[in-house]
Amino acid sequence: MTSTKLYTVIYVVLFVLATVQVLIEQAGFLDSVYWTAFGVIMLLSTVKALLVVGYFQHLKFEPRAVALVVLAGLLGALALTAAAAYSIL
Repeated sequence: MTSTKLYTVIYVVLFVLATVQVLIEQAGFLDSVYWTAFGVIMLLSTVKALLVVGYFQHLKFEPRAVALVVLAGLLGALALTAAAAYSIL
């Protein structure tokens, strides 16, 4: 069983990562170095998604097959996001 302290630490990490993503956008990095900023935002989003799935949705404690199904969905979402980014340009 996980503790409240662990959930609090994960929440703070998620908050910090989201703040970094907003700061990247607000600083105008998406205008000047788009692909670098886009890559950093996608990496941070992936880390956030894995933390949420692993701990808040308790997949860390599930059989590996369930986690692989969720991972396939995440990869599909990332592929669609990347395709949408190409259509913007």
